[in-house]
Amino acid sequence: MKKIILASGSPRRRELLSQINIDYEVVKSDVEENVPFDTPACDVPLLLSKQKAEDVLLKCRDKDAIVIGADTVVVFEGKILGKPKDEADAYKMIKELSGKSHMVYTGVTLSYYVNQKMESESFTECTKVSVAELSDEEISEYIKTKEPYDKAGSYGIQGIFAKYITGIEGDYYNVVGLPLAKLYKILKIKLKTV
Repeated sequence: MKKIILASGSPRRRELLSQINIDYEVVKSDVEENVPFDTPACDVPLLLSKQKAEDVLLKCRDKDAIVIGADTVVVFEGKILGKPKDEADAYKMIKELSGKSHMVYTGVTLSYYVNQKMESESFTECTKVSVAELSDEEISEYIKTKEPYDKAGSYGIQGIFAKYITGIEGDYYNVVGLPLAKLYKILKIKLKTV
């Protein structure tokens, strides 16, 4: 039986994989993220997911493993909104998203060995998220919950911020951190063929 390894320390990704009843181990990637500066925002998570998955596969040297690497970015008007550095940064990001729509891209890579040779298969999932108009007071109150600090774009769709989400087009779980249906479909094929 193939062993499944998640190349991520994200508690949300661990919860999602457990939710669909997949047995897996966690091996965090410590690869230095390296993306050419002219890479379009929507392609960044794909490159990073591949770097993470391949790093962990090389590290664990397990010929019977399938490693899942993933990376999620929030993109507003072509610009990536990462995790906030501080309260002011979180405030600025949420203010930008307030009353508008943005895109969430998750890149996923499955890396494994075929005949002693490393192979990888990657895909990107995109979801459009619309946010209600927030008052300055609502933004400040949300930041006080501390929820924004470890989240791309300074919000968690599965947390308190859910009350400000007015619409979503695409895969909800993609916004949380893993597009489960697409991942499961590909994983099911790989477990039979790799």
